[in-house]
Amino acid sequence: MNTYQWNIQALDCKSQEKGVTDVVMIAHWTVSATNGTYTSSAYGTQSFTFDKAKPFTPYADLTQEQVILWVQEGMGIDAVTALQQNLDKQIENQINPPIIQPPLPWATPVPNK
Repeated sequence: MNTYQWNIQALDCKSQEKGVTDVVMIAHWTVSATNGTYTSSAYGTQSFTFDKAKPFTPYADLTQEQVILWVQEGMGIDAVTALQQNLDKQIENQINPPIIQPPLPWATPVPNK
């Protein structure tokens, strides 16, 4: 069973938007999966649209957990599931590589008879 770790690497903000300062417009995220031995990871961005009618959290009060939830909600459950399945497949391919490169058959000298 793989475990997943989401992290927010950076936030791009508009300095002013409809009278509010430091409005998050893009989150840069990473997610990694591990089974304890093998690891895979992905990087992406998620954009947001400011809606003055919705509750606003000042930039200084944001938590990583809150922004991760925004990212996952913005992506949608199907995209999050597909991403995690891709990470799982990367780990599976490390454990059981689908393509291998054995030594060339002529690389081993044949003894003379």
